[in-house]
Amino acid sequence: MRTMNFEKQIFVSGLNLILLTGTAVFAGDLASDRRDSYLARAGEVVEWRASRADLSNPEAGGLADIAAKLVLNQDLDWCSSKVIELMQEPSGDMFWMFPCVSVAYLGRDKLSSEAQGAIRNAWRVYMPNRGDTENHWAMYYSSLYLMAQLWPDQSGETWYTGKSSTENMAEAREYLLSWIDLTTTRGQGEYDCTHYIGEYTIPMLFLATWADDPAIRLRGRMMLDYIFADLAIDTLDGIYVGAHARTDDRGVLEKWHHLSSFFSWLLFNNCPAPGFSWGTYFSLVAQHYNLPEVIFRIATDRDGPYLSHELKRTRNRWRNSDLRNPPVYKTTYMTDDYAVGSDQGGLLQPLQHHSWDLTWAVDDPRGVHNTIFSIHPHYSSEEMQMYFTEMPDWMPDAVVFQGKASYNKEYKFLGGSKYEQVFQDLDTIIALYNIPPGTNFEHINGFFSKDLSRLEEDHSGWIFVQGGEAYIGYYPLAPYEWREVIQLDRQLNENVTKDRRLYSPHLKNGTIIQAASSDEFPSWEAFKDTIRALPLEVEREPTPRVRFTTLRGRNLEFAFNQAPRVNGRPVNYATEWKLFDSPYLQSEPWSRRLTMTHGKLKRILDFNTVTITDSASDE
Repeated sequence: MRTMNFEKQIFVSGLNLILLTGTAVFAGDLASDRRDSYLARAGEVVEWRASRADLSNPEAGGLADIAAKLVLNQDLDWCSSKVIELMQEPSGDMFWMFPCVSVAYLGRDKLSSEAQGAIRNAWRVYMPNRGDTENHWAMYYSSLYLMAQLWPDQSGETWYTGKSSTENMAEAREYLLSWIDLTTTRGQGEYDCTHYIGEYTIPMLFLATWADDPAIRLRGRMMLDYIFADLAIDTLDGIYVGAHARTDDRGVLEKWHHLSSFFSWLLFNNCPAPGFSWGTYFSLVAQHYNLPEVIFRIATDRDGPYLSHELKRTRNRWRNSDLRNPPVYKTTYMTDDYAVGSDQGGLLQPLQHHSWDLTWAVDDPRGVHNTIFSIHPHYSSEEMQMYFTEMPDWMPDAVVFQGKASYNKEYKFLGGSKYEQVFQDLDTIIALYNIPPGTNFEHINGFFSKDLSRLEEDHSGWIFVQGGEAYIGYYPLAPYEWREVIQLDRQLNENVTKDRRLYSPHLKNGTIIQAASSDEFPSWEAFKDTIRALPLEVEREPTPRVRFTTLRGRNLEFAFNQAPRVNGRPVNYATEWKLFDSPYLQSEPWSRRLTMTHGKLKRILDFNTVTITDSASDE
């Protein structure tokens, strides 16, 4: 068993910690102890943020600094004067709205009347853009709801919308209920996002904290449970693994470097925190959320390997599609040493999609590239038009200009492609690529980390690598060469890393991954001998096809544009995938009901009746 080695980096001092089997557990393992330490970590975030504001610098200070100082009752005169200044020229759309909500509510009895009036006037004269994604709308409508509640019975001319407080609140409530219903019946659209998890959980916590309507307040709390249960099931020592609707160029390689890891640190305390910045807004009112024991245990106490299926959906498609929200079928196989996760591939999200990977466990994830995968680096105006409503002539240059700088780069490791299809069975991945001539681009990229302890190119065609305690066989379907891995920094400079890129310039292509734990074999050589002996048939023409008998003894057959087969039986995603299907989470499509189970513990979220039911069996 692995033991985590980041105990000296736990940021809250004075806590009695015991490290057991890779998980940080508080002495006594009592819920009350965990609650106290959770609040201590949240308090540290708030204190850190409040200390960053340099009151001697008139240019310094923002809404997060003000909110933190309001929580701590510090420098209230400065807070009021700074609010008045910031409300003169608001900007940032929905990213301005919910920070403003936190200041308005936290400052109700602390800000001067002039400062509160400045906030009120800003919501009259500034018209924030509603945005075009679900995370935008979650922030926008939760903020509008709470501000309309704060200033009730006011007419349309006092609001940027031109609608009255009652009308604003009704519109916001209608959207929030529709989004909750859609998520709990067909799955989340921006699913399992490594950063945008904050753009959903912070608005939900604000509703759970400040909504006067008990039903809205409870729904906010239930959605927090829902999202954090989804995080817990897909994390390896706190690190989000597998397929993501949206991630980023750095975090797709350095798997820990995400806001999701902040929430794992805050809620589960099983990984270091990658900085506090965006998590400040959650920490401000963290005392109003209590992580259920069952979710904590799902994240930190697993009884051996498990398989998890999840049903999600795409974000809205506006053009070039017969369906607005096609289904997404996720698979994750979790062990102590590694996790393999995927969706079915294809153009499921624009820009920042990540279809699949294998992630191995490490003692300290900071700076470590503990993952391996391949992608087809693709970009096109057609896919931009599918998901965005801007004029075609503006794409794809507009998204590059707006900060998604790697989108049109041939060396990228981020993004989806309609020319990629993926099938996963337990800890085996088959990814197939059928790329038309003239496509941007005509190759695939495979990522091989600087942190692999072994990398051997074998005469059999397999590439054998080891990451942590994970033994991995990687089989490229077509010839390849090694190239540099290039990452863009914040200033858009191209930096060469110590990693390696498997560059395969063949249109009919693919990747096979087979994973195992090192303790399954007496030696590294025994693992390689076993993988070499597995029956494997590969065809690239006319379309890629693989027949493979896995390490687990299962006969897989997968061809591009055909249903995969396991032991001769075709996989039917439409009938076999639930919203959640694992030993820990169960939810049927259209049920509006999630059951969380760990040992004797059970919690049921029922969005039909807006109720939470907890139980503990005596078995």
